[in-house]
Amino acid sequence: MDPLRIALIAPPMLPVPPPTYAGTERVVAALGDELVARGHHVTLFAPGDSHFGGELVASPERSLWSTGYQGDVSSFINVTLARAWKDIERFDVIHSHVETLGFLFARHSPVPVLTTLHGRLDVSGIPELLEEFSDIPLVAISESQRRWSDDANWVATIHHGLPLEQMPFSPTPGDYLAFVGRITPEKGVAECIDVAKSVGMPLRMAAKVYDEHEKVHFAEVVEPAIRDGLVEFLGELAQPERDALYAGAAATLMLGAWPEPFGLVAIESMATGTPVVGRRAGALTETIDHGETGFLVDDELEAKLAIRFAKELDRTRVRRRVVKRFSPTRMTDEYEDVYRRLLGQPVPQSDEAPVGVGAG
Repeated sequence: MDPLRIALIAPPMLPVPPPTYAGTERVVAALGDELVARGHHVTLFAPGDSHFGGELVASPERSLWSTGYQGDVSSFINVTLARAWKDIERFDVIHSHVETLGFLFARHSPVPVLTTLHGRLDVSGIPELLEEFSDIPLVAISESQRRWSDDANWVATIHHGLPLEQMPFSPTPGDYLAFVGRITPEKGVAECIDVAKSVGMPLRMAAKVYDEHEKVHFAEVVEPAIRDGLVEFLGELAQPERDALYAGAAATLMLGAWPEPFGLVAIESMATGTPVVGRRAGALTETIDHGETGFLVDDELEAKLAIRFAKELDRTRVRRRVVKRFSPTRMTDEYEDVYRRLLGQPVPQSDEAPVGVGAG
């Protein structure tokens, strides 16, 4: 089929791909690289310190967080949207990853705009926005994420994909537990520390402490655990070090009670062969196969039991299943289908059963 002219619009806070842990930017990088490899002409609107094999339009010149900026980012996102609008007739389809700030852009664009939403959709007036903008096409990253807005214009639910086959692998469980993410109550930091203490295993944490509330939670919860010898805090790790942390663990803990819209940590850990012990909440119910690639738990008592069982799982099977389910190839296949449907083009039919979630 003919190649498409595709614009990807990324947030301004971090480069694409990001140097340390981030979600949206890593997914945009994986999607953009795969689209370029398939022969599409892809223009990425992203910070100028990004690295991309297609065309890069710098907006802003440097990623905001690399400059120490900690303020509101909406003005910078609007500048990025304005730059995309200025060249809008160059594109067949535009794919926005700047959350609800791109809704007006999508409504009035003369070319189709697809919006993938990466965050929670039940807070901050977002249900009202989804109700108002029922005309713009949306993609959810999990069935859990979209469940409060059934009447929105969902054109697909597409699970993320990453190049997981490059992850390191360990066939045997290690002697510690891992935590990767942000130091914030919603991520279950205190619960992870308590569970690790109760099973007598050290907890190694690779986490972001950037926002003020994260610094407060670190001082109140993590620092005492470090002093007590319960936690080894590693800060934000670059990908090679973070991947090695996953691979060497007995299990990765995700015990936050908040509804993860997706949770890249889960698929990354499982790709190294390390099972995930996660709270039965949000999209973890879609990414973790209970008893096969990890365990879904309701409280800390179940988490303790799950850690014991996790050591008995076949880590080769854990890795094989996850690498196939959450590949950039599968993700890009599904996005390509959506692009062509928005353009009124025929969509190739596959004889294979879909691995991802597919159309909504």
